[in-house]
Amino acid sequence: MSDDEVPDADEILAELGFDASANVLTRRQAEVLALRERGIAQAAIAERLGTSRANVSSVESSARENVARARETVAFAEALHAPVRVRLDAGTDLYDVPNTVYSACDEAGVKVSHTAPELMKLVSDEAGDAVRGREVTRDLTVGVTSEGTLRVRTR
Repeated sequence: MSDDEVPDADEILAELGFDASANVLTRRQAEVLALRERGIAQAAIAERLGTSRANVSSVESSARENVARARETVAFAEALHAPVRVRLDAGTDLYDVPNTVYSACDEAGVKVSHTAPELMKLVSDEAGDAVRGREVTRDLTVGVTSEGTLRVRTR
């Protein structure tokens, strides 16, 4: 891909409303992610930005780490405000989770708009490797916001 075929990162960031003063990403990290998410190769980005492919790789890696940390921070902040927090100990059967969550939500007057299978899948997906098959393998906390949004955190 030639330098002329690489989209203009500044235009992408302006279109998306990127504000470096309110963001956990540096402008360079945002530029690299914006181009990578559009399928542009690191070598082409390096050429456009006047740097090495190794530098682009490093910037991308740091940017993705910052995004993961920001997501974790948001999940933590939501957990602080969640009126419902359910502890799931390692060894819990995933099939027991919906009733446990529903009971805690009923006590707090919070409505959960997920069926039992949806709730199990959501917990399993968000827990990652902390759930294998039907078993919770690491202690988890399921937080439910007053709007019924579920967040799963490992303890």
